[in-house]
Amino acid sequence: MPTPTRPTSRKPLVFGLVVVLAAGGLGFVSYRATAPDGSGSGTSVVETTAEPDADTYAELAGLARRDPGDKLALGRADAPVVLIEYADFTCGYCGTFARETEPELIEKYVDDGTLRIEWRNFPIFGKESEAAARASWAAGQQDRFWAFHRAAYAEGGKGKGFGADRLRALARQAGVKDLDRFVRDTDGAAAAEAVAEDQEQAYGIGATSTPSFLINGRPVAGAQPTAVFTRAIEAAAADAANVGSAGDPAE
Repeated sequence: MPTPTRPTSRKPLVFGLVVVLAAGGLGFVSYRATAPDGSGSGTSVVETTAEPDADTYAELAGLARRDPGDKLALGRADAPVVLIEYADFTCGYCGTFARETEPELIEKYVDDGTLRIEWRNFPIFGKESEAAARASWAAGQQDRFWAFHRAAYAEGGKGKGFGADRLRALARQAGVKDLDRFVRDTDGAAAAEAVAEDQEQAYGIGATSTPSFLINGRPVAGAQPTAVFTRAIEAAAADAANVGSAGDPAE
């Protein structure tokens, strides 16, 4: 039998070796947030490594879909900076990012056209993770993904679980109008395929924990302080401003 198609470049090395752009010129550090084996403690482990080369970053940046019809994305399709977020609705650190950092990034950078956020479902904690991921996609088919996202990541929500009744309640809270369609879509093949595609992309770059991010191809892992994201976004925006459409320095 043929093996599943995975990226064949150096991309899988990136999250395995270096995953956070550190402040103050310290280079890169690895940061383990949550992982399927439960080893994530939420604390950082500093590990100096060599920086990946420009070709690797360019390949990673190319994972941005920039689809104007993407129901699991926020911001202009042609925004100069794309943040790809690989996350799990049952992940506590993903919830921290969603409540404490993401709203600031949306207000500061998405609203002014600088940043686009593209969500990737990366369920790694079992059946409820998978079910929540499919349900989020189903909510998105009725243009309620981000409302579902807010409801699912609300403070204390993780402890309520993500069983079928809970997912339906979240959909209702998110303003999903056709709940019967929501249930059908959650259980349908299209949702499973969409989630599997996102998972494959995450595993293909070597991501093993949630949340993990790419900012114009630069990896960041874990619910880092907001300042880490703002520095990375502003650096990416500055780089984009200095590159012409043909890859030459802008006039």
